[in-house]
This record gives sequence, structure tokens and C-alpha cells, in this order.
Amino acid sequence: MGPLGLGPSLSLMLLFLRTIALITVCSQYLVNIEVPCFRYSKSNGGCKKIGFPIFKLFPVILAIILIWIICIILTAAGVFEENSGARTDARISVLEKAAWFRFPYPCQWGIPTVSTASVFGMLSGVLASMVESVGDYYACARLAGAPPPPTHAINRGIGIEGIGCIIAGLWGSGNGTTSYSENIGAIGITKVGSRRVIQFGAIIMFLFSIIGKFGALFVTIPDPIIGGVFLVMFGLITAVGISNLQYVNMNSSRNLFIVGFSLFFGISLPYWVRKHPGYIDTNNETANQILEVLLSTSMFVGGVVAFIFDNTIPGSKEERGMSVWEKVRGQSTASNKDLECYDFPFGMNVIKKMTVLQHIPFCPTFMDWKCGNGRNQENALNPENTELTQNSRL
Repeated sequence: MGPLGLGPSLSLMLLFLRTIALITVCSQYLVNIEVPCFRYSKSNGGCKKIGFPIFKLFPVILAIILIWIICIILTAAGVFEENSGARTDARISVLEKAAWFRFPYPCQWGIPTVSTASVFGMLSGVLASMVESVGDYYACARLAGAPPPPTHAINRGIGIEGIGCIIAGLWGSGNGTTSYSENIGAIGITKVGSRRVIQFGAIIMFLFSIIGKFGALFVTIPDPIIGGVFLVMFGLITAVGISNLQYVNMNSSRNLFIVGFSLFFGISLPYWVRKHPGYIDTNNETANQILEVLLSTSMFVGGVVAFIFDNTIPGSKEERGMSVWEKVRGQSTASNKDLECYDFPFGMNVIKKMTVLQHIPFCPTFMDWKCGNGRNQENALNPENTELTQNSRL
């Protein structure tokens, strides 16, 4: 590789590494350092000096802003090549062409069309997304310090994602709605898992979606910055997934085989499918599309393989980690105050009195159909165990 090829490559790598380094330093090394600020309060007699944990709350935003500023300076100084992905003006035309104000509305690109091939093609993507979302729910609960999500919470989450996909189709956004692992990684980095933050963030997104220039501004973020953020966030999600193995006896050759094979197969098979498009041929275009989407999703392939092996290869409950897992879930279920975070924000007193809602899969009083006399039924029928407190909603 000559100097012309080596220069841009090193520049991109340095920006990539600097983004990772800044996020790591802010979120891990400077997490306990507070920036002195002043707060005015009448009750305290005027201004008071306080410490603000800026490095703990905003490590990702600080890293993005600082590296973004560096990229702007280096772009203006002509350090980067014209075709470099680190230039901030590489997609500046998007910002220039974007309207200041734009109000999206349903069917703005015409009436949506429906075909059998498109429905089954999207169905495969939705199935893969559902498997990924269930894993994201458990990872989110673990990072936020909440108990494992009960059945009704998972059902409700998948249902809302479906409604979001319908709305996205009506508005013509060109993409579906699903859980995003990077946002869950942000909880682990920032230690902020409050629903209020998500609610206010949603309001801000609604407002800024009308301002076209604001959305187009983020398109100019250089690729190395996005790559650095992705590496930190998805690395944290991977660690959370691996941490679930603490319940499993990893001295067992059975478990070592299942974990090792499912991980390697979940990486290698999707890679092979993506490198050989069109190789799967069932003489049915719809079936080909479904299989290609499913088999190119690492989480789906690895999860299905691990599920099949774990339920078919002989092993004791202690060896599989099921006894400890059931004990952890049982402790959370026994104390319904821990599960209040999965209740509706209002109307729970009325819902508890309506026994018919115990058969609705997304209601907090839902009883698992397969265990009508189990603990879920006890909790659903005992309103004293599910008394809401306002503090738990935060």
C-alpha cells in the first residue's frame, strides 16, 4: 500500500480509536468526577455550589461532539482526501437540500400496496426482529436493574413494535420499528434507565422531526465516529448476553459444546449466506427470500441452534442453570412490588377488578395459559400484591 492509500486509512482508524477512547475515558475513568456548577434556590438563600456528573450522564454525546469538532477543523484545513469518510462535508448536499420545515403525513408517497411476496418477505424480517427484541428486553431489564420482564410485558413490547411498523408504513418511512441494541447499550454507559428520559426524548424527536435541517445535520456525522460508538455499545450488549451464563455450569462439556457451537455457527452461517446471495433455491421466490433473511440474522441462527440443543441434549436442571434461573425469576415474581415497573402508568385499580382482562396477553394481570393454577394466577387475583406506588413508575 502506497502513501495515498495509507494516509486516509490511518486517518479513519485514528478517528475511530479516538471516539472509542473518549467514550471509555468519560464513562469509566471520569465517571465519579463532577463538574462544579451553581444552582439558585430561595430556600437556601441564593446560589449554591453543586457538582454535576457530566461525564457519567453524557459520555457518548461528549465523545461525538468533540470528535465531530475535530473532523470539522481537519476538513476545513484540507487534511482529509476528497473521498474520505471522515470529512464532514461528504454529505453536505443533504443538509443544503433539506427544507427548514416539513410536516410528514400518512400516505405522502401514495397509497401503500400489498403483495404476497412482500408480506412473506417482511414476515421473515419481523420473525428475526422478534427474536432479537426479546433478547433486548432482557438485556435492558438487566442493565436498568429491573427484574426479568414477565410474559405480559414481552407481549406488549412485541405488539407495540407491530403497531409502530404499521404507522411507519402509512407514513412511508421506508423502515420498520423495532428495539435497538445501541440504545440499550447507552443505558449501561450512562447509567440512566428512567422512563421519563425516554418520554422527554420522544417529545423532542417529535418536535425536531418537523425541522428538516436538524435531521439532515446528523447525516453529516463522519463514519468513523458512528463506528466507534457502535463498537462500544454493541460490545456492552454482548457482555450482558454473556453474563447470563453465570447461571450455567460452564465446567460441563455439554454446555461448552452448546455455547461454542451456537456462537460460531451463528456468526459463520449468516456470513456465508450474505456472501452467496441467491444460493438458496427452493423453486419458490418467497421461500427463498424468507430463508435468506432468517439465515442471515446471527441472533436468530445462534438462538435457534442453542434452543434446540439445550432442549434435546440430556442434562440436569442444575447443569443447564434452570434451577437458579427459576429461583431468580421466582424471587422477582413473589414480590410484585418489583414487577410494578411493568404495570400500566394509570388505571391499574380498574384493571385489577376486571377478571376478563386476566386472559388478555398484554395486560399486567395476565395469567399464563399453560399454568392457570400457578403463581401468575395468584398474583393476578390478589390486588393487594400489585398495589401501585408512584415511585416505582420512575
